[in-house]
Amino acid sequence: MLPSFLQPTSFSPLLANVPSYASEFFKESNLNFITTSLFVAAIITGLLLWFARKATTNMTLIPHKAQNLFEFIVEFLYGQIEGIVGAKLAPKVFPLLATIFIYILVSNWFGLLPGVGTIGWGEGTGTLSVKEVHIALLRPPTTDLNAAFGLAAAMFIVWLYITIKEVGVWGFIVHTFGPKGGLKGIMGAMVAAVFLFVGVIEIFSIVFRPITLSFRLYGNIIAGENVLHTMSGMGGFIGSVLAPFPFYFMELLVGLLQAIVFTLLSAVYIQLSTSHDDHGHEEAHH
Repeated sequence: MLPSFLQPTSFSPLLANVPSYASEFFKESNLNFITTSLFVAAIITGLLLWFARKATTNMTLIPHKAQNLFEFIVEFLYGQIEGIVGAKLAPKVFPLLATIFIYILVSNWFGLLPGVGTIGWGEGTGTLSVKEVHIALLRPPTTDLNAAFGLAAAMFIVWLYITIKEVGVWGFIVHTFGPKGGLKGIMGAMVAAVFLFVGVIEIFSIVFRPITLSFRLYGNIIAGENVLHTMSGMGGFIGSVLAPFPFYFMELLVGLLQAIVFTLLSAVYIQLSTSHDDHGHEEAHH
């Protein structure tokens, strides 16, 4: 039995009930593809485009505040990405990786704004009030599995394109299944069999990368929403305001970490599939 100050209130049950999907705005029309998460995605995209245009219009040697922040973000992200994929690939992959990082970060933090996910439709208790929101008016894109998988699928397509362009189809096959070490004879055959088996496992890993990327992002963000929803149901009105407060700082960190993890893994996947066996080439020349 919970203490009285932890008892769920009549307007916010103890068990979280955050919708795991985005609702349609126009269910009975040809515009039923417009969901609450797609609407928020359009808002976020518009804000990012507005800020980028504001920061890059009338640029000066002594940067104004928006330009200064924009240049800092670009320089910092470019340095991090270049350190992973190398100087050759950095100019090719930076625009996508940096955009994905910023977009995911803003989407994650957008979900922490008051009213996002908590204003919507549900069982009515009075004028303009509901017992619990079952259909949220605004859903962050990263809390919609479709949007998260779309980001991962786009990243997978770019990874495949860059990999084939850099090493070619045959180069990718050799890189994945080819034996390393230059051993010959019986040992070489055994090593070749091992690397063939490892290559098959690697192919399965590659196929499942969009799934793991999307579920990791979606799962962590939707879990944070559930935590905040649960904590807001404790201790009456005052408790519903104070209890979630420390968790907002945690979710700010989680939102940043998930954007970093998604971008970092994408960069690592590109680096691993496009790296050349320089040592093997040196031995071939000898």
